[in-house]
Amino acid sequence: MKTRRTAALLVVLLPLLAPAAMAEAPRSGNAVFDRAVSLVEENFFAPHKLDRFHDAVAVTVANLPNLATINPPVVGDAIDYVLASLDTSHTGRFVPVQLDYYELVDVFRYGLRDRMRQLFPPEGHVTYAGIGIASRSIDGKTFITDVYDGGPADRAGLLPGDEIRSVDGQPFSEIESFRDKAGRTATVAIRRQAGGEPIDIAASVEMLSPSRGFVSAIADSAEVIDHNSYRIGYLRLWEYTERDVRDTIERALTGPLAEADALILDLRSRWGGAPANAADTFVGGAPDMTMVERDGDTNLIHARWRKPMVAIIDKGTRSGMEILAYALKSNGVTLIGQPTAADVVAGRGFLLPDNSLLELAVADVFVDGKRLEGVGVTPDIPVPFDIRYAAGADPQLAAALDEMTRQLAAGHGAPRTP
Repeated sequence: MKTRRTAALLVVLLPLLAPAAMAEAPRSGNAVFDRAVSLVEENFFAPHKLDRFHDAVAVTVANLPNLATINPPVVGDAIDYVLASLDTSHTGRFVPVQLDYYELVDVFRYGLRDRMRQLFPPEGHVTYAGIGIASRSIDGKTFITDVYDGGPADRAGLLPGDEIRSVDGQPFSEIESFRDKAGRTATVAIRRQAGGEPIDIAASVEMLSPSRGFVSAIADSAEVIDHNSYRIGYLRLWEYTERDVRDTIERALTGPLAEADALILDLRSRWGGAPANAADTFVGGAPDMTMVERDGDTNLIHARWRKPMVAIIDKGTRSGMEILAYALKSNGVTLIGQPTAADVVAGRGFLLPDNSLLELAVADVFVDGKRLEGVGVTPDIPVPFDIRYAAGADPQLAAALDEMTRQLAAGHGAPRTP
């Protein structure tokens, strides 16, 4: 877990890195640290980057001689430090006081199945008590960055950009503020305007499942917005790591969005994902296909969006979602927002002895022969968005609505492909 101590550790240790490469990293005697080092050596996709990693490990062990018995936060900082030397996305450590931990453990649950029942008894299903938000610290204040569609916070009226002051009168913590409160109501004190008076909002605390919650949020995000005499559909892909996401998308396209004149596809996601052919639903040439059973039941096999569309991207658009953005842009779909995260390698999750999660890049990724890691995808129409005190305003969505209206008014209503 990255903390302010990590930055301090980096300042102390970076100047001490020796230029000479080491053939093998020393061990510290701390089971968690040493296991993280071994997993990197055994699985990291770019062995040529391990020289600097080994140097970082050596410096850490030399400058923290008591690492075998030192307290866990410092061990965590030491792991963060050596992982930072790899300078690669999909590489980090997460602990159970972080929302990211639960969401990523669920993403990697099949690879972690041997320990899932131990972590989440009795069935091994990832759940946590929460209200359906994500947050980020900006300049010493904590702001809601995401309110999951249809979740408790959404129903309560919390908004992206709200500054969280406290929960039930105590300092806010993503997980600890709601632990053991499922079935109860939490009072979230927020500030909606800079310098404004705090507002108390009551939100129901529920046991949330990341995988099921994201799929539900995608479905609940589908709406048709009346804008300048046009009916414009909107769909947000919170993530695409679940097998049910494609079906959820197609049900939305053939259901609530079917009569829309155009579509805004929101790729401002949490964890990316998306199969390599995800763009086929929007720009591919495959025909629509349904199957009708003997009893008359109709099953949708594949549906494709055939009307105009634009997409929204930002730094939350990462990994497979960046590949989807790249494919849309290559097929003439206008991208609006900010550059994507440039995090396009393949990651895998490993549990460390203290049950923290190590995410590690295990394969490089090339798209049309190009490497998007460190490069990302740029928008056609740049629109910055400072989330702080947004109070429900979304300039990137507003720009997408205006651009979609402009394209429709200009007669760009014909399908892009046969």
